[in-house]
Amino acid sequence: MRDPYSIIVKPLITEKTTGLKEESNKHVFMVCPDANKIEIKKAVETLFKVSVVKVHTFNQKGKVKRLGVHSGKRADWKKAIVTLTPESHIDFFESV
Repeated sequence: MRDPYSIIVKPLITEKTTGLKEESNKHVFMVCPDANKIEIKKAVETLFKVSVVKVHTFNQKGKVKRLGVHSGKRADWKKAIVTLTPESHIDFFESV
């Protein structure tokens, strides 16, 4: 098994993901593009000491950006929505 820190890149914290967390105990992470659902589940369980019910993944395409006549593209990345059991929770901002 790969290192859990190489699978989970970072948590995504936006207004929409905060609403998902409060309503249905779902957390959203940016993950390694070649990681599968089983690896993501094991990585979240080992890193945060929680139990995972299910994992939804999808590939996010990078946006095309322009600066004057020059155009480029942001990198493609993978997003994972992880559903936790009702008794489990992850608190990213304990002291805030």
